Amino acid sequence: MAALEENARPILARFWRYQGERFPVAKNGLLIAAFASSAVCLSALLRGQTAFPLWGVFLSAFAILFGFFLQLRIADEFKDAETDRAHRPERPVPRGLVSLRELALLGVATGLCQVVIATSLGLPLLAILALVWVYMALMTAEFFAPDWLQARPAVYMVSHMAIMPLIDLFATACDWLPTVGAPPAGIYWFLLLSFFNGLVIEIGRKTWAPSMEREGVESYSSAWGLRRALGFWLAAATGGFVLALTVARQIDFLLPVAVILFAFLALMAVTAKRFLEEQSEKRAKATETLAGLWVFFNYLLLGLVPMTARVLT
Repeated sequence: MAALEENARPILARFWRYQGERFPVAKNGLLIAAFASSAVCLSALLRGQTAFPLWGVFLSAFAILFGFFLQLRIADEFKDAETDRAHRPERPVPRGLVSLRELALLGVATGLCQVVIATSLGLPLLAILALVWVYMALMTAEFFAPDWLQARPAVYMVSHMAIMPLIDLFATACDWLPTVGAPPAGIYWFLLLSFFNGLVIEIGRKTWAPSMEREGVESYSSAWGLRRALGFWLAAATGGFVLALTVARQIDFLLPVAVILFAFLALMAVTAKRFLEEQSEKRAKATETLAGLWVFFNYLLLGLVPMTARVLT
């Protein structure tokens, strides 16, 4: 009965409620905007450009990246459908708020919009767009080895986070592909950084307090134990810190990045210590929030902020 009541709502109202629960537009949009704008700015900085890229490039990169992350969420709904039905019936799909068919149509419509936007920047971008989609499809199919991956959380995480450099490659290509046709020197360090930032987000959002664990639902805290999960979280952030310094040095913005991100890294270490001492949902939420803030400021400090500083000086 409840499922029928949920499904009786107008589709736009249901999608709006869905985004609030599974893909908050404001929260995700802010992080994606930082990601996209800084990727575009960094590419321009590495090319030696001293002026902001065109607004159309920023908006196109943001729109397509927003579509990628929405499609990843939709892919997760398909991938986790059986687990959600069995162990998380309160989620939107199993309780009938939206159907997998409706989400698939949304994903296809998003893809058509991405094609149109990418084409406006240049046909060669379609090749990178297709590359991201192919990898996304492989992720959804669990690389045709779901049981093997589920038994190896570290391999599962690495295989899925490899999508981040591909998405970042597309974002930077919105700048360098139409202008010079080839990626600028040093861009690959930034792509590797996006992989480590993906790990920080992924581990941060799936490291839970004991009261949050559910039978049949995988988390890194249940797979590795809370102490090890937090250790890997800090290790990923430390690796990201080193890579961020490498990128910052190439654009002559080393000191601000070093000072601010070191302070963030110290705060993450304190947060992890407090989580171990007080294994509560409050501390788990603090860890997830700090992971998002780490990535948000990481990207801003390597793109939008140094480009603004260069333009103003």
